[in-house]
Amino acid sequence: MGGHLSRRYLWDAEAEPDPLHMPSFPAQLGMPARQPRVMVASASQLSDARVPLEQRDFCGHHLVRLLRCQRDNFPVPWGCHALRHAWDSCQHEDYVMTHT
Repeated sequence: MGGHLSRRYLWDAEAEPDPLHMPSFPAQLGMPARQPRVMVASASQLSDARVPLEQRDFCGHHLVRLLRCQRDNFPVPWGCHALRHAWDSCQHEDYVMTHT
């Protein structure tokens, strides 16, 4: 702890940025612009599919297809593996996008 402070003030000042003179370049330099997200499934489609309110998000269209597949293939739990994977991947990408 404090190793960076001793390096900054005792000898190699060029190796670390000066906290009093922060860089002046734009914060979003080099990062692609995010496109605004849109809902694929409408509110009426989600309510018709009986999707719970807490799961009506940007991945709702994947969940509608998954619930329909689970209903149609009821005794066979492994019939909807690809749809489950698509919904889980969308949920993970949504979490990463909103929490980072």
